[in-house]
Amino acid sequence: MARMAAAQSYPSRPLRIIVGFAPGGTADTLARLLGQWLSERLGQPVIVENRPGAGTNIATEAVVNAAPDGYTLLLVSPANTINATLYDKLNFNFLRDIAPVAGLIRAPNVMEVSLSVPAKTVPEFIAYAKTNPGKINMASAGIGTSQHVSGELFKMMAGVDMTHVPYRGGAPALTDLISGQVQVMFDNVSSSIGHIRAGKLRPLAVTTAIRSDVLPDVPTLGDFVPGYEASFANGVGAPKGTPAEIVERLNKEINAGLADPTIRARLADLGGTVLVGSPADYGKLLADETEKWGKVVKFSGARAD
Repeated sequence: MARMAAAQSYPSRPLRIIVGFAPGGTADTLARLLGQWLSERLGQPVIVENRPGAGTNIATEAVVNAAPDGYTLLLVSPANTINATLYDKLNFNFLRDIAPVAGLIRAPNVMEVSLSVPAKTVPEFIAYAKTNPGKINMASAGIGTSQHVSGELFKMMAGVDMTHVPYRGGAPALTDLISGQVQVMFDNVSSSIGHIRAGKLRPLAVTTAIRSDVLPDVPTLGDFVPGYEASFANGVGAPKGTPAEIVERLNKEINAGLADPTIRARLADLGGTVLVGSPADYGKLLADETEKWGKVVKFSGARAD
């Protein structure tokens, strides 16, 4: 009964959204947009707390260990589904210890090359890579990032050999891609769109199964590598054991935000499509992505411990 009463009076104090990245990136932008919306809907302040480090594991562990009362939420990122295999020694099991609340956005990466690369299409790039095995450097924002694993999936499915060059974040990787120090990157559309529009990078394909609204003239990788699909979802999680009534309330309010025209427009600017659905829908997506990226991480041999 005490739990029911707590759920009925929820929320009676400020909420926190924990983000595993520094301020300024896509995850942080999403958390602040969501926090503002939830604050208006729930009548309580929502504080965004950035806890970068250890590939988002510090932030995730903080939420796993928080009281399951709906006052501490996790901004779930693609790293959560990748880290399950990438790290041998985690102090938590993401799928077991975090309750899915709601999806937010699903976005593609874009396969883009330095202007110094002669290939203008994906088939030309594959041919170029096969005649230069190991000589093409593939940049990423770090081991196990979405840029890394979408590139590894391409290597696995297209049968090409490229050298992975991990950077400490996406910005320095893009700088070296633009200057031609590295040749290819599978970057988040939101980070690269400005450089693509300015003609500093050449997009070859988007990684989703359908074309991106922000790059409508760019084909999908699956057009050339049948079955290829890599899209990356952000959402919201809570500590395991959070009352179902609170999870349902949060899910309802978040889905209402995703239907709001102003918020939808802001999310479209990030290059993504909204993920409306139940907690169970979001939980299935997380389980499917964890399984998929687990296979890719094992293929790549990447380790982060």
